[in-house]
Amino acid sequence: MGRVIAIANQKGGVGKTTTSINLSASLAEKGKKVLVIDTDPQGNTTSGLGLDKNEIENTIYELMIGESEIEEVIHNEAFENLDIIPSNVNLAAVEIELIDVEQKEYILKNAINKVKDKYDFIIIDCPPSLSMLTVNAMTTADTVLVPIQCEYYALEGLSQLVHTVNLVKERLNPDLEMEGVVFTMFDSRTNLSLQVVENVKEHLKENVYKTIIPRNIRLAEAPSYGLPINIYEPKSAGAEAYKLLAEEVIEREFD
Repeated sequence: MGRVIAIANQKGGVGKTTTSINLSASLAEKGKKVLVIDTDPQGNTTSGLGLDKNEIENTIYELMIGESEIEEVIHNEAFENLDIIPSNVNLAAVEIELIDVEQKEYILKNAINKVKDKYDFIIIDCPPSLSMLTVNAMTTADTVLVPIQCEYYALEGLSQLVHTVNLVKERLNPDLEMEGVVFTMFDSRTNLSLQVVENVKEHLKENVYKTIIPRNIRLAEAPSYGLPINIYEPKSAGAEAYKLLAEEVIEREFD
């Protein structure tokens, strides 16, 4: 059975999509069978893995509103060992369309249960808000991984996210755990980055991954070419960091 990890933080611009793309690709490179699910209407994970989000007919939107089955929305082998359920702007309307639907928090979970045993890892890129889509992701997930940018306001909003995780655990998914925190956009030249890391480690009882993702030009460029960093620039600091993060994720065992 695949381990389902929701990558969430309601703050935008913290490296959620970058982490979804490159952690997935690095796990796939290590021979793990991976499904990445884009639940963000911006569809940046979709285009970052080389799919034209505006031309795709079957996306997560069709799955959520019951127009397509799970098998129809999985795009196989975006890269070796890596499948994707894409997203595009249509998904922005899903909240309104699901208003009167019963058990709407479980739509994604019920769909994923049909294919879960085909994958080692299922990575869900959440939108930058605590919406019905994020709740669906957390109801489906085993764990929540939180990317935190190394900046002054890093902890702002984190307590709200932890509160949401606890609410989902209490009411919808008793098995949900915090996977932990991964630091992104780390700049070793600034004292601030170092302070943020120390500060978060002091405040958080959660697992903090040892691997820290650096600020890296190649990492920022890769999505515009529709490639994960391990293919775009395999020798870059960004590629190396996500490779190490993938190893840590594989090694972490949950009860």
